Amino acid sequence: MPMKGLTGLMESCGYQNIKTYIQSGNVVFYGVKEPGLDIVSAVEREYGFKPDVLFLQKSELLDAIEHGPFNSEEGKTSHVYFCKKPKLDQKKLKKYAAESERYHLSGNVFYLHAPNGIGRSKLVANIESCLGLGTIVTGRNLNTIYKVLDMVRNA
Repeated sequence: MPMKGLTGLMESCGYQNIKTYIQSGNVVFYGVKEPGLDIVSAVEREYGFKPDVLFLQKSELLDAIEHGPFNSEEGKTSHVYFCKKPKLDQKKLKKYAAESERYHLSGNVFYLHAPNGIGRSKLVANIESCLGLGTIVTGRNLNTIYKVLDMVRNA
């Protein structure tokens, strides 16, 4: 879905100061109400599908970065996965993780350092099953997280 279309839908739901970053659903916005099903319903009406959506408060984003174990690593090879109620499957993690990959779960945030990239990573290809089937998850590399964080700080 085009981010311009998503921006319009969010405006129609009453949200303000909407800013998007790249075509992967990174949206920063302000609202007097807690975001939720109104956005999901608007997307479903307009585009015909019901997206899984994760909303993060500024404090949650800052906390994820502040406590990230790989924040000093290269931004394109370190990734942050935000999850809803992950149930880590250690057996699958060990099966799919390459020797070079390091990972850590802290609360609802899964951190991954993949120095050889994620394009061929078996762990990334199977990340949802490793975090528990049915777990809603979205991941971004640190470069993207830092861009979104800049947007939040400047909003």
